[in-house]
Amino acid sequence: MKFPADFNWGVATSSYQIEGATSADGRGPSIWDTFCATPGKVVNAESGDVACDHYHRYPEDIAIMKELGVTSYRFSISWPRLFPNGDQVREERGFTFYNNLINELLANDIEPIVTLYHWDLPQALEDKGGWANREIVKSFADYATACAQAFGDRVTNWITLNEPWVFTWLGYLAGVHAPGRTELAASIAAAHHTSLAHAQGLRAIKSVNPDFKVGIALNMSNYRVTDESNPELRRVESLLDGHLNRWWLDAMYYGQYPSEVVAELGENLGRVFLPGDAELIQTQTDFIGVNYYSDNFISAPKPDQFTNKVSGHFPFVVNFDSSAPLPHTDMGWPITPTGLYDLLVRINRDWPMVTNIAITENGAAYPEEPDEDGIVFDERRVTYLETHLTAVADAIADGVPVASYFAWSLMDNFEWAEGYAKRFGLVHVDFKTLERTLKNSAKYYQDVIKQQRTHGNPALISLA
Repeated sequence: MKFPADFNWGVATSSYQIEGATSADGRGPSIWDTFCATPGKVVNAESGDVACDHYHRYPEDIAIMKELGVTSYRFSISWPRLFPNGDQVREERGFTFYNNLINELLANDIEPIVTLYHWDLPQALEDKGGWANREIVKSFADYATACAQAFGDRVTNWITLNEPWVFTWLGYLAGVHAPGRTELAASIAAAHHTSLAHAQGLRAIKSVNPDFKVGIALNMSNYRVTDESNPELRRVESLLDGHLNRWWLDAMYYGQYPSEVVAELGENLGRVFLPGDAELIQTQTDFIGVNYYSDNFISAPKPDQFTNKVSGHFPFVVNFDSSAPLPHTDMGWPITPTGLYDLLVRINRDWPMVTNIAITENGAAYPEEPDEDGIVFDERRVTYLETHLTAVADAIADGVPVASYFAWSLMDNFEWAEGYAKRFGLVHVDFKTLERTLKNSAKYYQDVIKQQRTHGNPALISLA
């Protein structure tokens, strides 16, 4: 593998998954606190109340990042830690925590990359309708402004939203993520409002400093049809691709949504897409973050499948072909490293205005625990990382402008509705003692970075 000398090597986490301290220092409740407290929503009724206790242990975790040799750390800010009720009333102890975190990162030559929203919406805003209420756009822009003003003297790279597809469709229609709603109109409104929120958040951040670099992190994938001769599967493939991959990119760069998806969503979208919105959602986003885990395989449904439809025959979740002859991770996701190469080449071809791509998440869940000598032999994760990094290097060699890679995740954490049952970390966390142990995959990543990096940390990382 060969990467550019200035390539940015990082690790990523999110606030609710690692911080814990959910009631400490004035933090307000989030939709994930509420969701976790709802019986039957999370495996083993677990929550992020303690998680990895990063809130108190961040110096230890930053020391691990330093040991790995990463040049940047992508983390998210907990909105209810700064503004407990999602309004203008600040909680200064929350600002102090992130100031201390950022200062500790910089003291260790690690560039902070801030994600403003990684799913932990203040519950008070959800009580007003959440992402389905258009007022959320202004609330988010105000929050973005406050963060840029508070941390912008040390943070220059910003990510507005993480995986809006997940928290709008899985949170407002499928109901399997917070806030656990199952409302078609709300999910469509939420999806549109995230386009507006990204655009207005970007403008808010740049109003503080026009030199700030602002992007968005999108979960993206390739849809593979198992029977090319089936026209219905091809139609579903196009709809799903528009729904997942083209929705936010087309909004940002063209001011519109994919036509076939618009036709399927019908009047539900028409009610929330107001005059002037086409101009509002179009932005000059500085970089695109790609969260990639696997390709999706679509096969002919059984009679009782495709029951969750947006309209017509449009399913909001793909019908995975579980019979595909591929190895799978502990999440049941197929391992398809060539898909990452294909996706990156496709982005470069179909959206040539994207001049900087960051792999903002990539990783695999496997359950390996430390052996009697304290060694975590997670060789499957090592192979996953190696094959996907090779795909990134190949894409760069073929002219795709990928400038950054963030391994997901720094450490085992609260994996949303799966609780603590799925482990994505390079670092093992004993959730009883909270002891951290570097897995073999962490040592592998450390070796890759050491081999690829030039001497010393760059003075400033720029994702764009």
